[in-house]
Amino acid sequence: MPMARLNSSFDQKAEWMRDKYSLAATPTPLVAGAQFAERHYSVAEVAAMWNLSQDAIRKIFQNEPGVLILGGPGVAHKRRYTTLRIPESVLQRVHRRMTKV
Repeated sequence: MPMARLNSSFDQKAEWMRDKYSLAATPTPLVAGAQFAERHYSVAEVAAMWNLSQDAIRKIFQNEPGVLILGGPGVAHKRRYTTLRIPESVLQRVHRRMTKV
């Protein structure tokens, strides 16, 4: 009897994995207003638009949700290089938040 029980749990597990990976493999349709399709600004572009230094822009957007941070973890005793790309919607959100009403 344990062998039948083992096969039953194996079959259940196999079906669960098929369901899990078949759902993950189905592509999601592209949305016209998707955030990845909008304009992404570099730190230098935003710094020029807002007339601020690039360091100031990095500090403002460094921990902002929605900002793309590209770059590796770095190596010991070497500087970590990262690139920020700021979506237009995030740029507008931060501008609204920082604007005094």
